[in-house]
Amino acid sequence: MNWKIEHRSFYYANAPEPDDMLLPAQETVLLVIDIQNTYMQAPEDASEHLRWQPFLDRMNNTVIPNTRRLIDSCREKGLEILFARIACLKQDGRDRSLSQKKPGWNYLLLPQDSEESQIVPELQPGEDDIVVCKTTDSALTGTNLRLLLHNMGVKHVICAGIFTDQCVSSTVRSLADESFNVVVAEDCCAAGTMELHDKELEIINMIYCHVASMDEVLGFITT
Repeated sequence: MNWKIEHRSFYYANAPEPDDMLLPAQETVLLVIDIQNTYMQAPEDASEHLRWQPFLDRMNNTVIPNTRRLIDSCREKGLEILFARIACLKQDGRDRSLSQKKPGWNYLLLPQDSEESQIVPELQPGEDDIVVCKTTDSALTGTNLRLLLHNMGVKHVICAGIFTDQCVSSTVRSLADESFNVVVAEDCCAAGTMELHDKELEIINMIYCHVASMDEVLGFITT
């Protein structure tokens, strides 16, 4: 993969290649979005189980192992590691945003102390890692993350997580609107299908972020 030419939309099909990217460690954080227990539970219904199996396979075989490596490598390079997770403060979820109260697949009732709302065991945050809880798609608009990033002097945010076309995309767009330089590690992300994943990366790339592989992202970091 070459991040300079991959994932191009109609708008950027003929655009010149972007400049080489440098991410100074003291100005860059890794943000891991919504890789939580609830999404790793296989549906009980056989047909739904079959429908979601490709997603679960990608999570278990690609996204979680790659994100583990990304976390470890970023920590070694001196980056702050942040996590965002969907979790409400009230047991009945009255504090959730409308998008999480609507009926259907996106209806989410995940009290902050519930097992389902926790980050998956393979990616458990360290003692000094920051974890923000949100009841919105965007981790920026639904938490104090904006303030934290500004207080720490952050200019660049590496994003990983799920779902590419929902919370990852919403967070990326919000960060870009706040003038953060955003990089998405594409092989540390997943959507319900690879088609949705690839299409969303094409939509956000070069407008709201740059999309690159995990190995490419690690090569951007300077210490």
